[in-house]
Amino acid sequence: MGSLFRSEKVTLCQLFLQSEAAYNCVSELGEIGLVQFRDLNPDVNAFQRKFVNEVRRCDEMERKLRFLEKEIKKDEIPMLDTGDNPEAPQPREMIDLEATFEKLENEMKEVNANAEALKRNFLELTELKHILRKTQVFFEEAASNGPMTEESVNLLSDEGLTQGGQQALRLGFVAGVILRERIPAFERMLWRACRGNVFLRRAEIEIPLEDPVTGDQVNKSVFIIFFQGEQLKQRVKKICEGFRATLYPCPETQAERREMAIGVMTRIEDLNTVLSQTQDHRHRVLVAAAKNIKVWFNKVRKIKAIYHTLNMFNLDVTQKCLISECWCPVDDLDRIQAALRRGTERSGSSVPSILNRMTTKQEPPTYNKTNKLTGAFQGLIDAYGVATYREVNPAPFAIITFPFLFAIMFGDTGHGIIMFLFGLWMVVKEKSLGASKSDNEIWNTFFGGRYLIMMMGLFSIYTGLIYNDIFSKSMNIFGSSWNADIAYPGDMGNNVEKLMLAKTYRLNPNSTNWSKEPYPFGMDPVRLGAMSQSTFGL
Repeated sequence: MGSLFRSEKVTLCQLFLQSEAAYNCVSELGEIGLVQFRDLNPDVNAFQRKFVNEVRRCDEMERKLRFLEKEIKKDEIPMLDTGDNPEAPQPREMIDLEATFEKLENEMKEVNANAEALKRNFLELTELKHILRKTQVFFEEAASNGPMTEESVNLLSDEGLTQGGQQALRLGFVAGVILRERIPAFERMLWRACRGNVFLRRAEIEIPLEDPVTGDQVNKSVFIIFFQGEQLKQRVKKICEGFRATLYPCPETQAERREMAIGVMTRIEDLNTVLSQTQDHRHRVLVAAAKNIKVWFNKVRKIKAIYHTLNMFNLDVTQKCLISECWCPVDDLDRIQAALRRGTERSGSSVPSILNRMTTKQEPPTYNKTNKLTGAFQGLIDAYGVATYREVNPAPFAIITFPFLFAIMFGDTGHGIIMFLFGLWMVVKEKSLGASKSDNEIWNTFFGGRYLIMMMGLFSIYTGLIYNDIFSKSMNIFGSSWNADIAYPGDMGNNVEKLMLAKTYRLNPNSTNWSKEPYPFGMDPVRLGAMSQSTFGL
């Protein structure tokens, strides 16, 4: 019982581990979580330590796993989390893990590159389809306008206009696609740079198109620009390039445009089939990875933590033994010794690991044992400050005082019942809820403090009954025990009608007309209706 109110007795120990058994011994010590290692190489740079290459390999594996996790979340594939705690893999298994992650990463990068190229090709064909469709409408509108007069030149005519035996006037044109929000600036730049010697027609693409790189939906417009001369052609192309407009070849005759449109539609159908197969393959790869990614994360992080801990050890002069210092709870030394024996047996080493207690004048760290009930209260206390070594631990007292002080402030039976039932539900279902491993930070906070919430609700029910308050309404269970005569003002006399219309009454303090017994439990309900009530008056 003394350990509940004070921190555990902690001693400084020295560990001697064989090089071949050090990894497994540290792994076993990490599983029980009862040892705090000291860094014996504080002056050595992190990049000059013995196991820095292994830590880098773990960082690289974590990077690949984060890449796979990002792709899995992008496709909204659920990641299986059984709640299992796998053992740390052996050092030789790192090669297999690295090969697996390398293969998955390369495969996903290749699939993504192919999908991006296919989407870019699909986007180009889709834009070309809209260009052929919209430009055909432009040419049909021009043809439907009838023959042109001398005052107007048919810019869309293949024959042009012949005047006085001069050579026919032939206009060139370019067609392309541009982002819809760039159209106003694009038009102004064309007008100013070409001095009004170009003719622009545009039409909006009704359906948003998917950007192959970002995957966002963008709105674009089709345009066609008519001009005369090679100089204007080069100028128009430079302006289109500056505004990142995409130019596409557009045939001059209607038959060629129709033939190209048929070919484009055929290629789009073929691309849709290939894209669908690519997405199915990507989905299968990610689904297979999603089944194991949580386990892989745990394994890699354990390997990294082990090598990070081993970097705090020193090598003896023979380079065959690792020496470390650690703080250990005195009552758990037997468990630590057993963990060291298991680690030595797993490694196959014939030399046992040695644990020696040391005497020191340094103040040991504070270690408080907690369980499911006291964990939330201990975390609450530690948030304000950690007690010094062997100092009285306030957490056990807070198990009662904190919920009760909260209830004094809260004091509502109805809301307390809701809070109590919510906390009780989390306590009853704690195994299944704990195994779900939610990533929601707010939910994890609630679940971690489930016993705290349940007790706050329970105390709030009690104080709510004392305050006679349920959902901010008073209850009249036993009937009021208080009564008093009304001291009628002179202008009222005994006029009942005037008395009923009065907003306030002055009561006779010398009245003896009451039950002579207090209200059985809590606050008398008549008190809550008085204008002069005090918050905690009884």
